[in-house]
Amino acid sequence: MAGGYPRYLAGKLGGAAASLLAVLVTSFFLFRIVPGDPVKAMTHGMPTSAEQLATLRRQFGLDLPLWQQFTDYCGRALTGDLGASYQFRAPVGELIAERLPATLLLTGTAVVLYSALGLWLGTRAAWRHGGPADKLHTGVALTLWSVPSFWLGLLLIIVFSVGMGPIPGLFPTGGMESGGESGLGYVLDVGHHLVLPVLTLVAVGYAQTLLVMRSSLLDEMGGDYLTTARAKGLRDDDVRRRHAVPNALLPTVTMVFINLGHVVAGSILVETVFSWPGLGGLFYQALSVPDLPLVQGLFVVFAGAMIVMNLLADLLYPVLDPRVGR
Repeated sequence: MAGGYPRYLAGKLGGAAASLLAVLVTSFFLFRIVPGDPVKAMTHGMPTSAEQLATLRRQFGLDLPLWQQFTDYCGRALTGDLGASYQFRAPVGELIAERLPATLLLTGTAVVLYSALGLWLGTRAAWRHGGPADKLHTGVALTLWSVPSFWLGLLLIIVFSVGMGPIPGLFPTGGMESGGESGLGYVLDVGHHLVLPVLTLVAVGYAQTLLVMRSSLLDEMGGDYLTTARAKGLRDDDVRRRHAVPNALLPTVTMVFINLGHVVAGSILVETVFSWPGLGGLFYQALSVPDLPLVQGLFVVFAGAMIVMNLLADLLYPVLDPRVGR
């Protein structure tokens, strides 16, 4: 239908803009219900008078009425100014930019690996559903999907970092590098530190991808168009690759793009367990104070990444299925 896609595009862009506005509002009010006084937390253990506490509150704008704090925050955020961190005394944007590469390396590597593995195994399991391989893959995936990522990370540290029984400690317990390395040695050192946190994220993430892809493909396998393709003499592999899988991709594409949004957000629990110097660990540090500008800024960046990835998935749908957007 003429004009269908422009209307579809305008609707999705409008929805993304409304979601970003809602994120701004939520990020301001949500973290103000977190117990704790930022000023008292920053001065904990130091002799501080009531006048000094009042001066710090005035310096950080915490003495202003809530509505004024909110309007000031929205005005700065809309211009890209996320404020200054209470505990680090540095612009929030700079802190995020400093930690972002470590998070992109960790979660980006994990998302690529578990998306490819989950799509491949999910397709194989569905196409031969009911067989031994399908039962094995589904059982393992259900088990791993139900395991908390922080618990799995701690278990891997105990077994492969500390060592248990005949298994020696093979990998570092945390951090991104040992220090003192350069060139190829630095790359290998970072790769050595990457193994366990990436394995933790892949183990949980591939399970979700596999189960969604398997379920979506099973829904397509009874379609008449597959029977017609076989009647035309197409090989089973061609029927799966050229007809069944493309039609089963829409739910999986949504999940893959959501996972790409997690590349920016990182994994707070996994980064904390492995002391990975990324945005997830920074968020945990900020929340423990609470460092309101830093927490709010990270929340906006995390949610914004998810909204953008969802928008890109929506824009890709009409390419995969021309019926979408008509």
